[in-house]
Amino acid sequence: MKTPVAASSGLSDFSDFRTTKKNSHICALYTSSIMLFEQMRQKPFFILGPCVMENQELLYTVAEKVAEAGQKFNVPVVFKSSFDKANRTSIHSYRGPGIEKGMEMLLKVKERFGLPLTTDIHEPYQAAIAAEVVDILQIPAFLCRQTDLLVAAAKTGKIVNVKKAQFLSGQDMFYPAQKVVEAGNTQVILTERGNMYGYNNLVVDFRNIYDLKAFGFPVCMDCTHSVQRPGGAGGKTGGDRTFVPMMALAAKAFGADGYFMETHPDPDHALSDGPNMVKLHELFKVIEPLIG
Repeated sequence: MKTPVAASSGLSDFSDFRTTKKNSHICALYTSSIMLFEQMRQKPFFILGPCVMENQELLYTVAEKVAEAGQKFNVPVVFKSSFDKANRTSIHSYRGPGIEKGMEMLLKVKERFGLPLTTDIHEPYQAAIAAEVVDILQIPAFLCRQTDLLVAAAKTGKIVNVKKAQFLSGQDMFYPAQKVVEAGNTQVILTERGNMYGYNNLVVDFRNIYDLKAFGFPVCMDCTHSVQRPGGAGGKTGGDRTFVPMMALAAKAFGADGYFMETHPDPDHALSDGPNMVKLHELFKVIEPLIG
């Protein structure tokens, strides 16, 4: 992987970017989704970043480590963070900066580190806006059957990462993937993230990875959301990051192509999903056994 280089576009915010995107030297900054998708087919890939955009400095801190991981292990890495956590347990929970500010923050990460980007969208109108900056559009598990959302994401031409719902089997994911393909986009990633097991708990049936791979798309394991205990921490989601490395290794044994891990320098004080995130200083230790 080439060493990321800082761009010199001088763009101060997302609105500036939207009005100048057609300029050739700006377009050159943005990773071709086709090239990225092919890289993700050829090597183990990693989608890494903090759960939610808390502030710009957090994104820079984590992105620097993500870029270093790509260089150290010579694998495709993608930086992820959410501009809106639209399905938080409580209405009082922090959700994020919103789509316009969020795209500004991600654009600055791309300019500084040259990393491919992904974020999750929740409504069809958000697809085209986010696609101006990110390389992969993530469809949340709870929304993976939403036809209009899948079609809108597909029509951007970007890679579409569809997370498997907590109430679906691997075989059931044929139909969400089919919606993306029939909307004209074959760049699909399918992500396993566990199934509900009673209340406030998830289990992972790793046979789902085998079933998902039968469709011919890259399959990713969401190693951090799969250790969640949804709504199980008194008005917020709990979990146990202890099991993240084991989830990843089990997924590798079943043939996973990629690994999704949220990471944070101080997850115990993070504003979303802290109990599940890998501590940033431990990230390389978790990644290393998954290479090769």
